[in-house]
Amino acid sequence: MERTWSRPGPALDLLLKGGRVVDPGEGIDEVQDVLIRKGKVAELGTSLEAPGGVREVDARGLLVLPGFVDLHTHLRTPGREDEEDLATGTRAAAAGGYVAVFGMANTDPVVDTAALLSGLIERARREAVVPAGFFAAVSRGLAGEQLTEMAELAEAGAVGFSDDGQPLATAQLVRRALQYVKLTDRFVAVHAEDASLVRGGQMHEGPVSARLGLGGMPSIAESIDVQRVLEVVAYEDGRVHLCHLSAAASLEHLERAKKAGVRVTAEVTPHHLTMTDDEVASLESTLKMNPPLREESDRAALVKALKSGLVDCVATDHAPHAPEEKDVPFEEAPFGTTGLETAFAALYTGLVKKRALPLATLVARMSAGPAAIAGIDSPAVRAGARADLCVVDPEAVWTVARDGFQSRSSNSAWLGRKLTGRVRLTVAAGRLAWEADA
Repeated sequence: MERTWSRPGPALDLLLKGGRVVDPGEGIDEVQDVLIRKGKVAELGTSLEAPGGVREVDARGLLVLPGFVDLHTHLRTPGREDEEDLATGTRAAAAGGYVAVFGMANTDPVVDTAALLSGLIERARREAVVPAGFFAAVSRGLAGEQLTEMAELAEAGAVGFSDDGQPLATAQLVRRALQYVKLTDRFVAVHAEDASLVRGGQMHEGPVSARLGLGGMPSIAESIDVQRVLEVVAYEDGRVHLCHLSAAASLEHLERAKKAGVRVTAEVTPHHLTMTDDEVASLESTLKMNPPLREESDRAALVKALKSGLVDCVATDHAPHAPEEKDVPFEEAPFGTTGLETAFAALYTGLVKKRALPLATLVARMSAGPAAIAGIDSPAVRAGARADLCVVDPEAVWTVARDGFQSRSSNSAWLGRKLTGRVRLTVAAGRLAWEADA
C-alpha cells in the first residue's frame, strides 16, 4: 500500500559524472559515474558516457548520496498555509536533499478522520514536489480522550499515529492506542513529556534559565514520560517511536528497553545534536523549541547514541512560524524551528567535519534509518533502484539568511550562521525535484 504521494512529472534521464558515491547500505564509498534512465539508476561505473539526449552533470568533487527521509515534518496544512503548505514544504525538503517527508497531524483541523487524510493525499498528488506521507492523530482533536478510528485511517494511508505537540496524557491512553494500533501494521509516535513539569517553562531548566530568569523545562519531564511509555509498550508488546529525544536520561531508558527486546525506535533533531542551552542566552526566539536545547552532557550523549545506532534516525521537527509570531520577546514566542533546508549542512558542519560522526553514519541515519521505520523502500544508489538521491557540494560555505529559504517561513535556529555543505541537486521518485540556481 502506498504511504507517500507526489505530483507527477517526467521521468529523469541524467548522467552524474565523477562524484563520490557514499551509500552505506550498498557498501559504496568511491568515485563513480551514475547513469539515470527513465527515473531509475541504470548503471554505475567509472567511464560511463551519456547516451544521446541524456544531460551530463559534472559531479567531480561532489557527494552523491541516497536521498534523505524526514519522519517528522510540520507542513501546516490544513489550516496555517500562511506558514507552510505542501508545495513550499516539499520544495524546502527537496532543497535540503530530502526525497520523502511525513507530515504530523497537529494541524487545524487535526488530521483525525479518514476524510481529512484523504483530502491531504489528494493535495499531495497535485502539489508535493517530493513524496509526502502523513501521520494521523492518536486521539480525536488531540484531546487525549477518545481514540481515532485507527484501522480506517491506516486503510486510508496513514504512516503512523501521533498526537505530537501533546503528550499522551495517561498510561491508559497509551495502552489503548498500542492495543488498537496492532491491528493496523503501524506504530505510535510519542511526544514524551510530563506536562505537569513543564507548565510555564520557556527553556531547559538549569543554570542558564536561572541566570536569565526564565521558567525552566527540566529534562526529567521527558525522561519520566519515556520510561512510562516504554513500560506500557513492553507490557503490551506494542510498537512505538519516540520523537525528538533531547535528554541523556531518556537514552538510558531507551537502551534498557531495546536490550529487553521492546519494539521501540527513536529520533533526534539536528538542533539537539549541535546546540545547547548556552546559546539561548542570546534570547533569540528562533532558539526556542520543545523539547528545549539542553546541556552539553545531553548533546554529547545524543551524538553518541546516534553514532552507535541506539537512536535510529535524524528527524528535523521542521516547525514553520509566521514572522509576526516569532518576532516577539522570547517568553511570548511559540516553540519551533525550521530545519529541512539546513539539516544536512548543520550536521555535516557540526559533527562530520569535527570527526564526531562518520559521514556514512550520518547518511544512514538520515536515509535508510527513517525509511525503515516508515515502511518505505530505502533510497539507494544501486542499479535498478528508483532514483532517489541528492548531490551535495561538501566544500560549499554559505550563510543561512532569511531570503534564502524555499520554505514559506524563515524561523531557522541557524540564521546568520555559516554552514559547510550544500545540496546542489535532488532527484526524488525518479524526477528532478531540486537543482540549485536552476
